Amino acid sequence: MNWIPLTDLGQLNEIADTSFNKATLIFKHSTRCSVSRMALRQFENEIDINDDAIETYFLDLLNYRTISNEIATKFNIEHQSPQLILIQNGKVTYHVSHSDISASELKIKVV
Repeated sequence: MNWIPLTDLGQLNEIADTSFNKATLIFKHSTRCSVSRMALRQFENEIDINDDAIETYFLDLLNYRTISNEIATKFNIEHQSPQLILIQNGKVTYHVSHSDISASELKIKVV
């Protein structure tokens, strides 16, 4: 998985812009949470979407809480952790958290 670190608020505009040409994914992860670690590991083991089909961003929400809060505001979704957010055409088209995170479900949603 070729994660792009999400470390700057300006990247949220890039993500929204990119999503008009390519599905864009944000994985919000709490590095101190065992549930988040398990969800990330399972997701990475199951994902089989071609890198050409999706842009993948990784957010360490403990170090970048401001960005996490702005994601909730900008994309009008409730903050969760761990959380998987799919953005297409500038809008969230799919988001899940905790044990609902599934690579196979995501693959169905990527247009």
